[in-house]
Amino acid sequence: MGRTLILDTSRPHESVDAYLAEPAGTPKGGIVVIQEIFGVNAHIRSVADRFAAEGYVAIAPALFDPVEKGVETGYDQEGMTKGVKMVAELGLLRPTQDVGIAARYLEDTYKVKVGTVGYCWGGTVAALAALRLGLPSSSYYGSRNVPFLSEPAKANVIFHFGERDHSIPPEMVEKHRELKPEMDTWVYPADHGFNCDVRGSYDEPSATLAWERTMAFFARELA
Repeated sequence: MGRTLILDTSRPHESVDAYLAEPAGTPKGGIVVIQEIFGVNAHIRSVADRFAAEGYVAIAPALFDPVEKGVETGYDQEGMTKGVKMVAELGLLRPTQDVGIAARYLEDTYKVKVGTVGYCWGGTVAALAALRLGLPSSSYYGSRNVPFLSEPAKANVIFHFGERDHSIPPEMVEKHRELKPEMDTWVYPADHGFNCDVRGSYDEPSATLAWERTMAFFARELA
């Protein structure tokens, strides 16, 4: 079980809560877990716990906190509508900054190299963390990536997509290979959200393979 802490963003009257999961022994690296549009809910906390079980110290900042504290929605239409509204209001700059703050907390506290993993909207934030902040990142089905792919990368990023994901058509996936040919872009026989085991789109074989590739990526990048 992890615990909650408060991250100082250095913005007036604006802190961000975060879920922290620590491994049993000395951490072999740090991972910032970046939420979907549904907040730092039970699933995202379980992802952080899973990284901790693999020996990483993991932190999941509540990136919606600058707009509304404590957001956790379901995966129904109401939750989707609220999440879309939240990301439209928040943008991508503050979340990327807050991922950097969470990464520095891990670096300073645990003296580890840090990477990020992100899902859906968080997949694009993870990509930006690699491009702009120099944090090696595993980006899952980020539908907002393409406008940023022409930016020079400060760290490596691995991309995961589902071939049945209608929100990210094949031509968008191909843009990743065209504009970031040095990065791994993987496509799985699955839909959007295939990693989330509490969604109807969960695909266990694809999620398992993407996890194995992600673990190999971090073992290499954070060694």
